[in-house]
Amino acid sequence: MHKICYVEDEQDLSSLVKTYLEKAGYQVVCFSKGQDAISYIDNEVDLWILDIMLQDDITGYDIIKKVRENNCTVPIIFTSARDQDLDKILGLELGSDDYITKPFSPKELVLRVNNIMRRVYKKVDDEIITYQEYTVHVKKRIVEDRDQEISLTTLEFDLLLLFLRNTEKSFSREEILDLVWGNDYFGTDRVVDDLVRRLRKKMPKLNINTIYGYGYRLS
Repeated sequence: MHKICYVEDEQDLSSLVKTYLEKAGYQVVCFSKGQDAISYIDNEVDLWILDIMLQDDITGYDIIKKVRENNCTVPIIFTSARDQDLDKILGLELGSDDYITKPFSPKELVLRVNNIMRRVYKKVDDEIITYQEYTVHVKKRIVEDRDQEISLTTLEFDLLLLFLRNTEKSFSREEILDLVWGNDYFGTDRVVDDLVRRLRKKMPKLNINTIYGYGYRLS
């Protein structure tokens, strides 16, 4: 059973979401204070759901920084009542995999959680893909530049696999949203541009071509 840590200071919402996630088959640990969540980081967790603003002085941004220091691959979803592009971009920059704005339907959150869990924890054959000087271990979700490991978030890794398995194929932004985020993702396609930018920065030898007004292609 996969374990989810849910950090939310609205008790009614926390209890409601916990009920929905447990009915979906997950083990859920809830925290209302950021410091309590940070104290739990060394435990084995399969996914974090973080609200940005909490009761104490610690924010969701503080928590994700601590989580990423300990584990660079565990998926993270941000929730927030603030529907601002800057908040979403900052969350992605810090390594989150998704962002959902309050008020949201618990069913929608469960769908997003299911999508991430299927992508990250599905059983795959031991496969190794090489590109330029990069080596990608698919099963272990590890990327190396010669002997130096490159830390990628869940979405960055999934986008990389999409490109590597479809070199020379052009993808529209909408197709990338469906294939990487899932077809029930409700956000803007601007997150695709941000994700591509982050992947280019971490893996500069990737020849990702921009098709203006359409999308991207790996050559």
